[in-house]
Amino acid sequence: MFLFALPAITRKPELLTVVPETNGSALIILTGCRMAQAGAVRRQLDSLTHNIFMRDVGRTVAEKSGALLAGESEVAPSVSLQIFLYFNAFYFPLWWVCYVLMLELKYALLPDYYKFILVILLILMSVIEAIRLYLGYSGNLQQKVPELAGFCLLSILLQLPLLLFLLCDPGLEPLPLERATHAILTAFLLIQIPISIFTLRKATRHLAGRFHQLGDLDGRA
Repeated sequence: MFLFALPAITRKPELLTVVPETNGSALIILTGCRMAQAGAVRRQLDSLTHNIFMRDVGRTVAEKSGALLAGESEVAPSVSLQIFLYFNAFYFPLWWVCYVLMLELKYALLPDYYKFILVILLILMSVIEAIRLYLGYSGNLQQKVPELAGFCLLSILLQLPLLLFLLCDPGLEPLPLERATHAILTAFLLIQIPISIFTLRKATRHLAGRFHQLGDLDGRA
């Protein structure tokens, strides 16, 4: 008698089969199954959300700090300095060829010590100019303070005095073409030096501001 009062339920592995005796009992069982499935899905979503957000809390804070720093305006390379470096890089081989030709023309007329000085100056200035242009390109385009500082020092302390010596010393017997080529290269240097100093100061101020901003973020953390 008790058996007839309950709906007949047959269980199989991982399968629930309901054989309803009435429509009401079948509806109750189906509603319970759907609620159980919804609860399982909700638990899975909660677990996934917890794993994602709780595991990446540190990374999220770091990304916010990086976004704050990225929001700061970046220092753009100096267009003027880059233009003069570009033309300087093309002009220097022409200056080198003219220097060698003029040295060959007047070599027999020069004293021995001037011959030695001019040959040493040619080698030394070629090496300095190659390093100087490389430092200027990398320092300006990538806003690297050490490279920009090295470019300024090489320009002011080495290359400019050597060019002025070649241009002004009468004992070197400078020819007109030689004077013209030295004057053009000297003009390049005199233009590049103040622009590079201004660019270096701007890059230094920008890096100092970012350093203080990182210090403030660490203090708040």
